Amino acid sequence: MKRELLVLAVIAMTLVGMAGAANYMYEKSSVKGVGYRSLEIVISTESGFHGQKLVEKQSGSGNVITSRIELEAERQPSNLDCDWPTGADYPMDYINFTSEQELEYMPVSYQTGTYDQKWVDKLCVQNYKIGAVLTEMYTHAEHLQKTTEIKTRGYNNATQMPCCTGVLEANLNSNVIGVAHIGWISRDPTADNQLKGRHAEYGRSVEDLTGVFSIEKFIQLWGNSTCGSISVDWLPCV
Repeated sequence: MKRELLVLAVIAMTLVGMAGAANYMYEKSSVKGVGYRSLEIVISTESGFHGQKLVEKQSGSGNVITSRIELEAERQPSNLDCDWPTGADYPMDYINFTSEQELEYMPVSYQTGTYDQKWVDKLCVQNYKIGAVLTEMYTHAEHLQKTTEIKTRGYNNATQMPCCTGVLEANLNSNVIGVAHIGWISRDPTADNQLKGRHAEYGRSVEDLTGVFSIEKFIQLWGNSTCGSISVDWLPCV
């Protein structure tokens, strides 16, 4: 009987460790070559319309000269997690994302078939804590060279981060032959009854480009101006 209880205790401790490990996500990759590529990354720090969300999709055929991605994320623990105390106050959930790409289009043919797709790279980042969303998208690209750095986070500890509820910051630098779409929206996280439950819009910026362009953008969307006084570590790709 004691042996069975000991085995159950070991299994329980293992499950607790797995639950804790799932709170933190990290990936670093480097890809080079010629052929067809399809990539999808989906990250969510909380379920539903809460927390931080990031979706990255890329596909196309040709020469992958450089493709480096580094991703770090930590989700907001739930009170249902057995390894976290109920009612605890957690200061932050976040996503750090860096992508460095240089892609050239050309058709490729293998025994499994012919791949003839121009490059598509789509990134969408949502910060539900402050009501901010960012989109960076390139389609029909014959050449795409870009560096994207994203950090998005939500603060829940009012004592450590007074007034600042969260931040979404992006540093975009790209050269593209094709179609580019870059935009962001800032909305009130709380629905307004006077607007029949809709969220008031504070700001919007949308830019569409078709042709040959060099693009540089730096975007800051803060929950409050006091966010600027907060020092945040950044882990770039190497």
